[in-house]
Amino acid sequence: MPDSASDLLVARRRKLEALRARGEGAYPNDFTPDRTIGELRARFGDMDAERLQQQAEIVRVAGRIVGVRDFGKAAFFDLQDRAGRVQVHVKCEQLGDDGFERYRQADVGDIVAVEGKPFRTHKGEFTVSAQSFRILSKALRPLPEKWHGLVDTEIRYRQRYLDLIANPEVAQVFRKRAAILQKIREFFVARDFIEVETPMMQLLAGGAAARPFVTHHNALDLDLYLRIAPELYLKRLVVGGFERVFELSRVFRNEGTSTKHNPEFTLLEFYMAYADYRRLMDITEELFCEVARGVVGGLELRWNEHDIDLTPPWQRMTLHDAVCRYAGASDADLASDAAIRSFAERRSLPLHPSWGGGKVVLELFEKFAEEKLVSPTFVTGYPVEVSPLSKLKASDPAFVERFEIYAAGMEIGNAYTELNDPQEQRRRFEMQIAMREKGDEEAHQMDEDYIRALCYGMPPAGGEGIGIDRLAMLLTGSRTIRDVILFPLLRPEGEIGIADRLRALEL
Repeated sequence: MPDSASDLLVARRRKLEALRARGEGAYPNDFTPDRTIGELRARFGDMDAERLQQQAEIVRVAGRIVGVRDFGKAAFFDLQDRAGRVQVHVKCEQLGDDGFERYRQADVGDIVAVEGKPFRTHKGEFTVSAQSFRILSKALRPLPEKWHGLVDTEIRYRQRYLDLIANPEVAQVFRKRAAILQKIREFFVARDFIEVETPMMQLLAGGAAARPFVTHHNALDLDLYLRIAPELYLKRLVVGGFERVFELSRVFRNEGTSTKHNPEFTLLEFYMAYADYRRLMDITEELFCEVARGVVGGLELRWNEHDIDLTPPWQRMTLHDAVCRYAGASDADLASDAAIRSFAERRSLPLHPSWGGGKVVLELFEKFAEEKLVSPTFVTGYPVEVSPLSKLKASDPAFVERFEIYAAGMEIGNAYTELNDPQEQRRRFEMQIAMREKGDEEAHQMDEDYIRALCYGMPPAGGEGIGIDRLAMLLTGSRTIRDVILFPLLRPEGEIGIADRLRALEL
C-alpha cells in the first residue's frame, strides 16, 4: 500500500487512541437522534433566517461526515443520514476548548452526534450550529475522494457499503427496488391473493429448466437441492384450496454470471385458479403499469438509449414469427425438425444431440431475436418440447398455451395455462427424463408427489413467474443486473486476501 494511504490509516488510529486516552468511549451507543435530517428539513427548512433565530428548539441529529471545510477555529461539515444531508457549523467559541478538541479528532467518514440550533448562513444555507459534538463510530479507513466518487465497478460491487456511501444515486436504485416489491405485494393482496413461503431446500429440483445447486443435510444424511423455482409447491397449494397465491422468493440456478444473470436472484411467482394464459396477459399489463406508476411516476421509461412505453396493449408475436423476422428463417426452414437443424447449422448455432426441433427454435430465438425486443412484448407459440408444465393448445397439440415477456432486450417473465391432467403430466416428465438421459442436465426430473397432488384435482389455473431483478433493471434504467442486486456473486479477491491485508495494518 502507498505510504500516503498508510499514513492516513495511521493518523486515524492515533485519533482513535487519543479519544480513548481522554476517557471517552470509542464506539458509544447512548445517543438517540430526535429526528432524521429529512424530518429536520421538513420542520425548519422553509423558515427564513429571522424565524430560525427566534425559535429556541434544540435538535439532536446523527449521521456520517461526508465533507469538511475547515477554517482553523471554526469549520463546516456535511452530515448525512438515511433521509438526507445537512450542513453543520462548529466553532471553538460555541463548543469550548474541550468540545472543539473532540471535533478535531473527527474525520470524513466518522459517525457523529450533534445537538444544536438551526440557522441560516449569510449565503442563506440551512445549517445546524453545533452546541455539542460527539464521535459515535470512528472510521479507520478513508472514504473515496470527494470529487470523483467511487467509479471502480469491481470495488463498487465488492464493497457495496462503500458504494452506497459514496454514490447517493446507487442508494436510490435500491430504494426503488424496495418500492417495486412493496407495490407488487399491494397489487396482489388487493386482488385477494395470499402470500406464502415454500421450501428453499427441496428433495427434487423442479419448476424450471436449470441446473441446481446441491447441498447436504447432515442429520438426515440426505442430499438436497436449492430451489430453482417454487412452482411445484405453489401449485400443490392451489390443489389444497389456495386459489390465488403468490410468493416473492430467492431462487438459485447453477449457471454463469452476465449482465442479465446472477446465480441467486429474486422471483415472483403467482397462480390464479380459473384463469388461462390470455387472462394472465391482462394481469401482467396491469401489474407492470401499476408498479411503474408507483415507483417511477409513469409508463414512459428510458433504458440504455431506448425510450420504452409500457402503455397497453403490448406487442404480441409468435416464436416462429420472431425467428423468421430476426434470424432470417423462412417458413420452410421451420417446417420440420430436420429443416430446423439444417437452418441452425447454417447460422452457426451450436447444437446438442438431445435437442429436438422445438428446442432448436428456442435457441435460435434467444440468440437472434431476444435482444431486439426492446418494447414490451408477449411472445407466444412455444412448442411442447420446451414446456413440460404447460397445457396443450386444443387447436394444435404440438404447441402449448404459454407466453414469455420481453422488454429492454431481455426476458422478464414466463407464464402459461397450467397442465392439471396428472396422466399427461406424467407423460411430459417421462419426455424430460428421456432428454436428461441424452445429456440435457437442465431437463426436469420425475416428481411423483406432485403427480399424486394432481390426482386429487387441481382447478384450471394460470401461473406466471417474473424476474424481480430484471424488472428492477427496466424500471431503474440499469444496464447490468449487478446494479440492482446489493451483493452480486463475485470471484474471491486476489491472492493477498482481505484478512491478510487487515492484519498487515494491525486492524
